[in-house]
Amino acid sequence: MHFDLFVIGGGSGGVRCARIAAAHGAKVGIAEHRHWGGTCVNIGCVPKKFMVFAAEYGANAIDAKTYGWDISTGPHHWPTLIEAKNQEVARLSGIYSRLLDQNGATTFNAHAHFLDPHTIEVGGQRITAEKIVIATGGHPETPDIPGADLAIVSDDAFFLKEMPRRIVIIGGGYIGVEFAGIFSGLGAETHLIYRQPLPLRGFDEDLRLSLAESLTANGIKLHPDTVPKSIKDENGEKHLALSDLTILETDLVFFATGRAPNVKNLNLAAAGLEKTARNGAIPINDQLQTAIPHIYAIGDVTDRLNLTPVATAEGHALADSLFGPNPRTISLKNVPTAVFSIPPIATVGLTEAEAAKNGGAKIFLTKFTPMRHAITGRPRKTLMKLIVDAATDTILGAHMHGEDAPEILQGLAIAIQSGATKADFDRTIGIHPTAAEEFVTLRTQTRLVGMEEAAE
Repeated sequence: MHFDLFVIGGGSGGVRCARIAAAHGAKVGIAEHRHWGGTCVNIGCVPKKFMVFAAEYGANAIDAKTYGWDISTGPHHWPTLIEAKNQEVARLSGIYSRLLDQNGATTFNAHAHFLDPHTIEVGGQRITAEKIVIATGGHPETPDIPGADLAIVSDDAFFLKEMPRRIVIIGGGYIGVEFAGIFSGLGAETHLIYRQPLPLRGFDEDLRLSLAESLTANGIKLHPDTVPKSIKDENGEKHLALSDLTILETDLVFFATGRAPNVKNLNLAAAGLEKTARNGAIPINDQLQTAIPHIYAIGDVTDRLNLTPVATAEGHALADSLFGPNPRTISLKNVPTAVFSIPPIATVGLTEAEAAKNGGAKIFLTKFTPMRHAITGRPRKTLMKLIVDAATDTILGAHMHGEDAPEILQGLAIAIQSGATKADFDRTIGIHPTAAEEFVTLRTQTRLVGMEEAAE
């Protein structure tokens, strides 16, 4: 069999690339050996957000009493959540497969690997293609410590037979933070271990501090500046030894210690490709080409900006460029993102530290109790922050930690991507009463940063 384009990997990026290329008239094949829709749809952001919703309902039921609703709550029934999640994930995964069929792409439910730069073996079949796209995503990594096999990773968390009464999550990235909120909200005693002083390395410092405060307010026990040393099983109970000499007794240990590109068993050497030293990722240029010009790579396997919408945008742009009338690329500047902690974080543009290095920046920051919790009394805060170029008045970054943050920041991302200034924000009339209006009523400058660096 010969194709104009063959895509290895049926995740969000690979499916979009294959579907759009086929719609442009190309003869397209695509292989996926595990889940159509990839990590995000099956064992990632989609089912995880369902679980975040479940965790929030418990607190909502408690808070409802202060508004006059007598809602009784009992222990959470884990199997009900998992069954509902499984049904919706199966529906969504099926949509991805059907979209490919409807657009005329040939699908292969099998593993694929290279035999040479133009030849792929897929489930025992030899297939050739003019152009090939690697879109195999990533997988969870685990630290090399004694007893690591006694722990689970994020893939496993979606299929637990029962919810643990006690859980220790290792890792302060978005996966660790989100699952800490999930399990704590569902009633588990939850510990979060991370090697940094604050969670979410790389995010704005004010967001990180605000998140640590909210995790504590949610009853999660934090262990900063700490790493795991070993895990032992004592009659079904896990004993986790930490670098500060603490030993935690728990029902479940969960590694959320990072992800790595899925390149194993692709036989990249046969295609003339090499992995990079950094995490095994496949290097690409601005056109998404690898070192072999007719072989491309998109999404998490490139380890550039590991977000589902980025992979999808890359796949669409590549299909348009290869087979459509309007070749194009995507920009990774000002890509918005969210962390579905409880409450969530959303961010777009530069952090304060990044802005300070690039010249003078004015900081506008507010922190307040959301209107809802003026009545509930729940100790929950919302933080909003704008970073403004001191010379041009352009908005360099917007950051929020609080309820509805992702929904609010999506709109701001459009404005910031379009080059909006602080004056544009100031003359926009707010929607009242909302938290979102705070972004257009911020008038008091909190501080000025980066002037010394700019002068130098």
